[in-house]
Amino acid sequence: MRKSLIPLLLAAALLLGGCDFFRSLGGRPTSADLEAKRVELARLEEQRHQARIDSMRRVEKAMADSLAALEGHLLDSLSQRRGTLLNPTRLGGLYTTRLATRYCIIVGAFRTRNYAEKKLQKCVEAGYPATIVSFRNGYNSVAICPSDTLSVTLDRLKALRGTSVCPKDAWILVNE
Repeated sequence: MRKSLIPLLLAAALLLGGCDFFRSLGGRPTSADLEAKRVELARLEEQRHQARIDSMRRVEKAMADSLAALEGHLLDSLSQRRGTLLNPTRLGGLYTTRLATRYCIIVGAFRTRNYAEKKLQKCVEAGYPATIVSFRNGYNSVAICPSDTLSVTLDRLKALRGTSVCPKDAWILVNE
């Protein structure tokens, strides 16, 4: 009976205690300890991931703020200069009557009126409202995208850059 009691107790200990019983006897972590450790590692990884996302959002916001400040500075400087470099009076004044809008994009300036008319035709064919602006110094310029708002004109100039109508040296005429 004694011999059958030991295997019976061993079988009962295995059935009732399982591996966790023997792990705890050996000083090893149990399955509950291992699960808690796994949950803690997952939480730490989630915190690291969230910190990276927050850092990227801060950098993105700083870049957006910087670009907005730069664009605001550009608009302010153009407004403060009141068109010093872009004002028709610096080019001898307008020979034609005053333009109907305050701003327009100049996509070409020519001494020969025929060249200005050819550029005008290209702009009209591309779908842009265009006109020839004649200056007292003899230049004939092709103006497109008339507007009364500087920010709208700047946006149009940015959109036009790289198209066949707009050269790299296009500029904004401030009609004052």
